[in-house]
Amino acid sequence: MDNRPIGVFDSGIGGLTVLQEITEQLPGEDIIYFGDTARIPYGTRSRETVIKYSFQCIRFLLSKDIKAIVIACNTASAMALKEARKVFDVPIIGVIDPGSNAAVSSTKNNKIGVIGTTGTINSEAYQKRIRRAHPNSEVIGVSCPLFVPIVEEGWEDTDVAFLTAEKYLLELKEHNIDTLVLGCTHYPILRYTVDKVIGDKVKLINPAYETAKCTKKLLKDKKLLSDKIDGSKCEFYVSDDPEKFRRIGGNILRKEIATIQKVNIEVL
Repeated sequence: MDNRPIGVFDSGIGGLTVLQEITEQLPGEDIIYFGDTARIPYGTRSRETVIKYSFQCIRFLLSKDIKAIVIACNTASAMALKEARKVFDVPIIGVIDPGSNAAVSSTKNNKIGVIGTTGTINSEAYQKRIRRAHPNSEVIGVSCPLFVPIVEEGWEDTDVAFLTAEKYLLELKEHNIDTLVLGCTHYPILRYTVDKVIGDKVKLINPAYETAKCTKKLLKDKKLLSDKIDGSKCEFYVSDDPEKFRRIGGNILRKEIATIQKVNIEVL
């Protein structure tokens, strides 16, 4: 048993959906969350820059004596996970492999959709991972850039969200997909709206949920689970604008975030 916290980082706020799933599936685990809000978005950065930023985030979390790290960012998972595992002597999990593996297990007609930010879709991180695991699959990626601001404004259950989803998802409906990956950490907040538009014959894959499952399995396999049953605590750190993080993060978590500390990540 190991009562040290789990470290979770993201380029900003969306990774809170991963944190939420971890706290639900592992209610006895303490979590330290870092949002790199000063340098969001990672999706427009070069691979070298994303690796640099990710390593700084990992070093910060390691300074908090964490036992495992979850990269709750699609771009960082795609570009930095492999390199980070070579450098840091701590278990590290990303969000892309769990989501991709779940999609491959789910599909019956081998037609899988992926929605995400423009950066994630253009990187083809999910598409390549799914095709590698299931070469016969047809994978259609669609970028949905307006979904993030809709979530951050708290409009996920409005007509604005529904009409936007109808526009974005039309191509996927025409391809007769049976599985859809929510390939951005903001998107699980929109899952009920997306479900209404895409239809109940399409299975929605939430990589945040799948990542939490993989985190639980990893901790169990490595005998790193906490011996607490519940009563976990979360600490929040950001690199800029803690008040904005408090407002939007509270909306995502459906509860107030009492304390957020700002840190200078550039010195790490």
